[in-house]
Amino acid sequence: MSTPSPKAADESTVEIELKDPRLAAFLAWLIPGAGHLYQGRTGKGILFLVCILGTFFYGLYIGSGRVVYASTADVFSRPFLDRWQYICQVGVGLPALPALVQRERIRSHKPPIISEKLMRPPYDFNYPPPDGERVTYLTSKDQTDPNHTVEHADELAKWNYDYGEYFDIGTMFTVIAGLLNVLVIFDAYGGPLIIVPPEDQKAKA
Repeated sequence: MSTPSPKAADESTVEIELKDPRLAAFLAWLIPGAGHLYQGRTGKGILFLVCILGTFFYGLYIGSGRVVYASTADVFSRPFLDRWQYICQVGVGLPALPALVQRERIRSHKPPIISEKLMRPPYDFNYPPPDGERVTYLTSKDQTDPNHTVEHADELAKWNYDYGEYFDIGTMFTVIAGLLNVLVIFDAYGGPLIIVPPEDQKAKA
């Protein structure tokens, strides 16, 4: 029975330069794929960048920019980050962070920055918008009878009614993007999982 030479055993070993794993993990969270680009793993970096950000922004698009926000309708009395979907969405890093800026501006009775739609939390019926006027958009046209209107308890209910299934689908896409990037972060920190072929396992044994 022949014994494999050290050279033959070394041929089955794959070495990947992870550089600074902590920095790579942080960059992978900040921008999906950035950690892999930093490590020189260009193919994976571009793949993650396109796929994860594409999924996130597509969900944001079909949800009309409303599906990513950092609080529920009662933004003034609810605890920080009480919208569990956002905890998953923030996994994509920088693209989801404007929601925190929007939330704090609403809490400070300031007008939303960037856009009125983009990642702004919904207004509660008891708290008027920053301009101090009474909320006037809590009704929608009845989808079955255009001559009637539907009243909503708060703006979140209005969004769910107006956007229908697109609100839930857009939320799902953005949540999936955030959760997928968690796996990308682990890959940037610890490197890929390498499965040794059965022949090589027997040779090493």
